[in-house]
Amino acid sequence: MRIYELGDGTPEVSVVGSIHGDEPCGARAIERFVAEDPDVERPVKLIVANEEALAADERYLDEDLNRAFPGDPNAESHERRLAHDLGREVRGTTAFSLHSTQSYAEPFAIVDTVDAISRSILPRLPVDVAVETNHFAEGRLIEHAHTIEVEAGLQKSDEAADNAYWLIRAFLTATNVLPAPAVASDGSSELDEESESQTEDDRLKLAIPEENSIDVFRLLERLPKPPADQYEVHATNFEPVAAGETFARADAEQFVADRDFYPILLSAYGYADIFGYAGDKVGTLP
Repeated sequence: MRIYELGDGTPEVSVVGSIHGDEPCGARAIERFVAEDPDVERPVKLIVANEEALAADERYLDEDLNRAFPGDPNAESHERRLAHDLGREVRGTTAFSLHSTQSYAEPFAIVDTVDAISRSILPRLPVDVAVETNHFAEGRLIEHAHTIEVEAGLQKSDEAADNAYWLIRAFLTATNVLPAPAVASDGSSELDEESESQTEDDRLKLAIPEENSIDVFRLLERLPKPPADQYEVHATNFEPVAAGETFARADAEQFVADRDFYPILLSAYGYADIFGYAGDKVGTLP
């Protein structure tokens, strides 16, 4: 575990990347942000979590770290010991955990439940969707109070690393670690003297919106996936599936919806034993 602390005092805000070693976007984004030596208005802690799995390019060494919390300092498992140490580091902070996925290219947020803290932060992130895990968060960091996870994009892609960087900046702006970019009456941002060398894309991303409308979904059930040689998914995440529609296939076996649902984290090969989750749309933020 590698820890960077910026600012003076005890951090009440933390950022965690690469809980899974095959999801390097968080580590890349943290290192990019720290290398800029940013001025911060509140102290913050940034953590590259599972360095050993990251170096091995494996999701984990002994067990899934994001199913091992609260951990055990005396466990034989590397990840269970690490879960204890990481939990200690983020305790007492508003935490932001960066992930990536094989199922969806656009960033979206995940929370245990939408509470007062997440309600104040989520609309200020560059995401359109948030997912409540309901009772599917056992052993995950997200069970800790005031923790928001984000899926930054497709696993191991440059886009996910870039998205993760801008998500960090947006989160730290929402938690008053970074000052909000000043926006002129024409909607442009006041940038520093280096702004002339920045791309138009960078300029747009620096103009962090005051508020963003977010659709909120809630996980309802897992969608089991049997052993097979080939899998296919015929539904689009966060787009409704009607009862009677085929949403997936395992070899010759078709899987047909027995009721209306919204697919969440649905992919052919993202999980070993499930296609993903069925969920409901429960509202919007703000």
